[in-house]
Amino acid sequence: MTTPTISTLRTAIAALVALLLGAAPGLAQHAGHGADQGPGPTAGPAATPGAGQGAGHGTTRGAGDSAGHGAGHAHGQGGSAAAPAHAAVEACQAEFDTVVAQGRGFGMAFAADQNRYPGPLHVLELSARLGLSADQEARVRALLEAMYAESIPKGARLLDAERALRRLFEAGTADEPAVRAAIATVERARADVRAVHLVAHLRTRDVLTAAQRERYHEARWPGGSAPGR
Repeated sequence: MTTPTISTLRTAIAALVALLLGAAPGLAQHAGHGADQGPGPTAGPAATPGAGQGAGHGTTRGAGDSAGHGAGHAHGQGGSAAAPAHAAVEACQAEFDTVVAQGRGFGMAFAADQNRYPGPLHVLELSARLGLSADQEARVRALLEAMYAESIPKGARLLDAERALRRLFEAGTADEPAVRAAIATVERARADVRAVHLVAHLRTRDVLTAAQRERYHEARWPGGSAPGR
């Protein structure tokens, strides 16, 4: 298999984010910011290499085919262009599975994070820069632990639902009613997972001062937009 280049990965990841989240094209410039709640030194499940920083733009396996078509190639133009893009999508899909299984968001809370609603893990990672008090750090750590306690089982249900959808096609038994039902199950599970992460950002914001939220935004989104003060 051809090893995807960084450029190809970024192209595929940007396309997948747009597909999964309905995000604006400008989101792609922040591909290096990592998952919403990546692995850190303070709490959460152990992470696998590559599943943290830089993993923030992803999708589920169910979105793979469509995203692959939008990642810089079209059918009928030869396999040489398609293979690296498909390899990038496969890598992104595998990383999504790993990250979500560990209870992290993989881009699901960017709407909050980009607008000064910080995530608990990244607040703890930036503790010194933000000047957290001991009380603030303890409160944010508790929010992070509560987030993982909820997001891990809900993430497992999302991944199970995605696998059930794929199995319909793998078994050759897919028809419109079955596919619609499976998609509805997937999207309900995805909404549950995303809500966990977005609510964690809401609650974390309330722990910080306005000045701390501004420093967080400068650290996480340098050169970003001003909304969300």
